[in-house]
Parts: sequence; structure tokens; C-alpha cells
Amino acid sequence: MIVLAVDCMGGDHGPEVTLPACRQFLDEHPDARLLLVGLPQALAGFSHERASTVPASEVVAMDDAIEVALRRKKDSSLRVAIQQVKDGTAQAAVSAGNTGALMAVARYLLKTLDGIERPAIATALPNKVGGATTMLDLGANVDCTAEHLLQFAVMGSALVSALGGGDNPRVGLLNIGEELIKGNELIKSAGDLLRAAGAAGDLNFIGNVEGDDIFKGVADIVVCDGFSGNVALKTAEGLAGMIAQFLREEFSRNIFTKMAAIAAYPVLNALKKRMDHRRYNGAALLGLRGLVFKSHGSADVLGFEHALRRAYDAASNQLLARVQARIAHAALLPAAPAVVAAGEGR
Repeated sequence: MIVLAVDCMGGDHGPEVTLPACRQFLDEHPDARLLLVGLPQALAGFSHERASTVPASEVVAMDDAIEVALRRKKDSSLRVAIQQVKDGTAQAAVSAGNTGALMAVARYLLKTLDGIERPAIATALPNKVGGATTMLDLGANVDCTAEHLLQFAVMGSALVSALGGGDNPRVGLLNIGEELIKGNELIKSAGDLLRAAGAAGDLNFIGNVEGDDIFKGVADIVVCDGFSGNVALKTAEGLAGMIAQFLREEFSRNIFTKMAAIAAYPVLNALKKRMDHRRYNGAALLGLRGLVFKSHGSADVLGFEHALRRAYDAASNQLLARVQARIAHAALLPAAPAVVAAGEGR
């Protein structure tokens, strides 16, 4: 039985989205059980044989400062959900709450894995070959070292492998060009480490990739610092929304465009499904001593259910053990002693 702890109060919509999503998830996953964390009065109307409630007296608001979530709201639904993972009651926690607060509390409670200096946020983006490209970091670490990017690549490889992407996923380093001479000193140094990891058999590193390669399916994993990753993610979300709005407006102008829309419906529907960000919802917080997944704050029922699915798949496929195994293997690299030392004593 896979047990997930769910912060039912987080996000823009709270229980009105999380509870229906939980019910739908439970109906489709008979080997799963949910711990619903939140204000008792908000969860009182929910009943399912494989769900139980865990009370919390506080809620972390989407605009709360990290300090508030970490130091003042010690009985928040977000924190109590992560505590279930720390205590071993649940195998993973899922929240749509404040991203900064979620990362801070998760790192404080769970600590980082040996060999990992900083956790990273990873999510999947649809690509044109019908699959998905996993990208990290997406905002947890604005400033990174080359060693951090190597760690992200190792963790991303474990994530993709655990979620059905094969045992040898292709890793690309986001850069302004494919040539080795391109990029700043950070990227050049990271490229050296990643090539060494590839030569040692720790990674399937294919070299530098550019921004448009993210959606071409050239690589299964694209590694970057949190600043670049977050900008790329928000740009992709904005573009997808603009395309959807454009199609709605164009195909509702007159009878001719409506007829064209009817004729093109199968193709447009397939495109809509492929670009639907809700089906890729659920970002993993990698590098922690426990599994935590972040849903988009504005997710609807379908989106939040997909975040639950990703957490369930990660727990079912032993993501944490896979990450630890890859880190242990990569520790044979020349750069690894300094990286491992950074994680000692946590």
C-alpha cells in the first residue's frame, strides 16, 4: 500500500480542488492510501475507506514569507504533511502551497541526502516527439556552482528512470550554443564535470543544448541553474496560454472559422492534450531524505490529481533509493570528494 500525505489546504483553491482530486485518485489507485492534512472543519465532509485525516491548526498562505512558514506556523498543513514523511507514516507528501515555504520546510525537516549540497525542483515539459523533457532546477537555486549542476544531472537521471524513462536517459546542459567554447565559466566548468561523469558511466551526457531543444525531445533531461530554468518554464507556460487563447478567438470569429475548427477538431484536440500543462503537473523536490512533490498553486482537480499520480509513481518505483544509488556511484568521480564533504554532518 502506497501512502501519500496530502496538504489539502495549500494552493489557490484549497479543499475545493484537493479533496475531489483525492477522491478521483483513490478510485483509480486501489493500492493507495491518503493522509488528508488540514483544518478539521475543512475536511469534515470527506469520507473514503482508504483515507484518513490528520489535523493541522494553521495554513501557510501563498504570500507568507518563508520565515513565517518555518518559524511561526509550526502546525501548518504544509509542515504536518511533510512531517508524515519524516516519521515514516507516508512515503511521499504532496502540496500546492507556497513553493519557497515548501522547499524551506522540507529541507529543514527532511535534510539533504549525503552527496547533495542543494535540493532542486524538477518537472516534466511536453516535447514534440510525444514524450516529456524533465528540467531542473526550476527556481530553488538561483546561484549555482558546477558541482551543483552535476548533482542535478545525477538526481534528474534517477527521477526519469524511476518514472519510466529508461535506465540511461539523455542529459543535456542548457547553454547558448552547442559548441564547447560557448557559455560562461560556470557552464564550461559544469560541462567538464558532466563529460567526466559520462566517461565514467555515471550519466548519459549528450552535451550542450539550446532553449528550443527543450521541446524538441533532443534530451530527456535538461540541467540548468534555477534562474534560467524558472524563466524558461514561465515563458513556456505563457506561450502555451497565448496559443490556446489565440485558437479560441480565431475559431469563434465567424461561420467559416467555426467550420474550419470542426474539420480540424481531431488535430486540435490532440495538440491540446499534448500541451495541457495539467497532465504534467507535479514537480519533484529532489535531493531530500524523503519524497515531496509540488503541485502548481492554481491547479484544478485534473492537475492536482496528476501531481498525486507523480508522487505515487515515484514512491512505487523507489525514487529515493534510485537517487541514493546514483549518488553513491557518482561519488567515484574526481570532483566527488568535495561534494560529499559538503553533505556530511547534516
